[in-house]
Formats: sequence, structure tokens, C-alpha cells
Amino acid sequence: MKNYRRLLLPALIVLSSHPGLNAQTPAAQTSAAQTPTAQTPAARTSTYQQEIDTWHSKRVQDLKAPNGWLNLVGLYWLDEGASSFGTDPQNKIIFPAGAIAAQAGTFQRTGNTVRLIVQNAEIKVDGKEVKEAVIFDKDSARQPVVSSGHLRWTIIQRGEKIGIRLRDLESPLVTQFKDIDRFPVDTAWKIQAVLQPQNQTPTIAITNILGQTNQQPSPGKLVFTVDNKKYTLDALEEGDELFIIFGDETSGKTTYPSGRFLAVKKPGAGGLTTIDFNKAYNPPCAFTSFATCPLPPRQNILPFAVTAGEKNYGHHTTQ
Repeated sequence: MKNYRRLLLPALIVLSSHPGLNAQTPAAQTSAAQTPTAQTPAARTSTYQQEIDTWHSKRVQDLKAPNGWLNLVGLYWLDEGASSFGTDPQNKIIFPAGAIAAQAGTFQRTGNTVRLIVQNAEIKVDGKEVKEAVIFDKDSARQPVVSSGHLRWTIIQRGEKIGIRLRDLESPLVTQFKDIDRFPVDTAWKIQAVLQPQNQTPTIAITNILGQTNQQPSPGKLVFTVDNKKYTLDALEEGDELFIIFGDETSGKTTYPSGRFLAVKKPGAGGLTTIDFNKAYNPPCAFTSFATCPLPPRQNILPFAVTAGEKNYGHHTTQ
């Protein structure tokens, strides 16, 4: 998702005033004819189109990857105590039919710890077969990956809620998925912005689809101009990028009702960066009902239509 351009300048040929050097030799004429020239506006547009197309292709590949969003088949919130799991409808947690044993085992939640107890299945934790193992601890730096056949699952925590996020690596949704509709690429939606640091409160309130609200660190607001009017978007930090959750007048019409996401490079000198709405993308909840997406804060609902980036995909209910 990097955007690089280079302007090729014609070589400046300085000729001596000596009469014998005023005329170009055939070799010099050939060299001059091969000197690169600056890109025309049409060529720059074509290069930019290719850049966005490459970004979009990578985006599709990520969705279809083993850790993408298309292969999710379940999200099961754990109660305190024991929760049996398997394909038998009598289990507290029912896995997809035919994917694992009828009575595969038990998840034992004790506060912020989850222990796996295997009963009648071959189950691995980080690639090693186990009969019993702790698969979640709030204080662990990394949570293990549990697998059985073509199923994979991890434990997620959202506030006080702890749940099993289940994937099926052979999910037909992956093979059936073709593409995401998007608006035509338009360089007008690649807009310069300035990061205005937060003055007092270094956090903003973010609510997810579960109704949970948490304060998230914010480096400030991105200030930008559309049609000679100034607007702002509150930014979050995500690694070496800024993360934007926004809505606009296309939300619920041509784009996903609960807004879209954007990644923006952290600003350089003077706080300058670029918001490229052509790279606006759908949250995971546009593809699956087994995600817990954040919603745009009220101040990030733009009062105009952003006709750039991804359009809506599918219809899903929340958990």
C-alpha cells in the first residue's frame, strides 16, 4: 500500500563554445533521443491506477488467507465454568456438522483463563497434539492457535467477554469469493492532510458492534479540505500507521452501513500526510457476522459522499 512516484528529468546537455563541439555526434544524438522525459498527466494517472489495483489485489488475497475474514464460521462466548463442545446438538458449544467429533471436549473458563480438555478428538495447540492445555490467559503476550483437521480457533477477549473465534480453512466462502465492488479510482480523493495533535485528551471513545465502549489512544485529528471546506477525522494509532474509522453520506446506501476503514501514513515534517480515500475499505463485519468491529465515532461521520474506495459487500447480522 505504498505510493511512490519519480519524476524523470531530461538531461541538461551543456555544449562547449568550441566550434568542433557544437555539432552532436551520432552517438550523442542517440543518447539524447533515449533520454527519459517527465511523465504526462495521463501517464501519472495510469501509474496511480496500477498502484490502487495492486493494493486492491493484495486486499483480496488477505481476505482469502488463512488468517483472513472469509473463513470464520463461529464466535462462541464462554460462560464461567465448563462448556462442552463438538458437533452434537447437546453440547453447549456446537461446532459445524462433520468438522470434529460429536463430543470433542470441554472449555473450562476460570476468570480470565481458559483451559482446553480434550475428550474424543485429535486436537493440536500450536502444532502439538494435546489432551489438556491452557489456551488463554489474559496476561500472556501471545495466545496459541488450536487446530483439529481443517478447523482453527483462537480465544479473543472483548472487555469482560471471552470467546472462541472459529475458522474453517475449507470454508466454501473462500472459494466462492470473487471480488469487492469499488468506485472508479479518482485522484481527486487523494487529499493532503495535517495532523493536529490532541490538546488535552489523548484518547477518544470507540464503541464496537457489541455495544462496548473503550477509550483508545489518539495522536490527534487529521485536518483536510474538500470543496474549499475544512473537515477533520480523529485518528487512532496502529503500528507505524494511523487508523481511521469513518462514515459518510454513502454509508448504508452504496457502502457498508457501519462505515469504512482507512490506513494513513504517519505524518512527516510539519505534520503533513495524505488521506487516500481510494483505499477506503470495508470492516470485517461486511464479510462475516463473527467479527466485533468498531464503529465510527460521531465526529468522524463526514457530511458528504465519499465516492471512492470499496462499496458494500454482503449482509450479516451481529452476534
